[in-house]
Amino acid sequence: MKMETYERWMKQAEADYDTARYNLKGKIYYACANYCQQAVEKSLKALLIFKKKEFKKTHSIISMARELDIPEKMISAVSAIEPIFRESKYPDVTENIPAEEYEECDAVEFLNTAEEVLQWIKKQMK
Repeated sequence: MKMETYERWMKQAEADYDTARYNLKGKIYYACANYCQQAVEKSLKALLIFKKKEFKKTHSIISMARELDIPEKMISAVSAIEPIFRESKYPDVTENIPAEEYEECDAVEFLNTAEEVLQWIKKQMK
């Protein structure tokens, strides 16, 4: 049985979330942050496909979150994750290189946000 497109995106979002958790345990905080951002982005794309039957070619998780009317509390948390797309990959975006940009407390906060967003999105897909 072929998986629907939104299911594929959600499955990858969950895998990215699991990878973020693994990197937190390994104390690789920039990788944890990166995979949290990816989990949120892919899960939002999954919900857009599920609800609106359209694929957004964007990395702006804030614009997708607003389009999907996620709770304002989550939009605030998601806004802290948006810059991670660039900050966790490119050494010229901030003063620190990505491997030195994040601490454990950051990674835990991002992981909690990713989990909250994924759980909310799963409820929307029922």
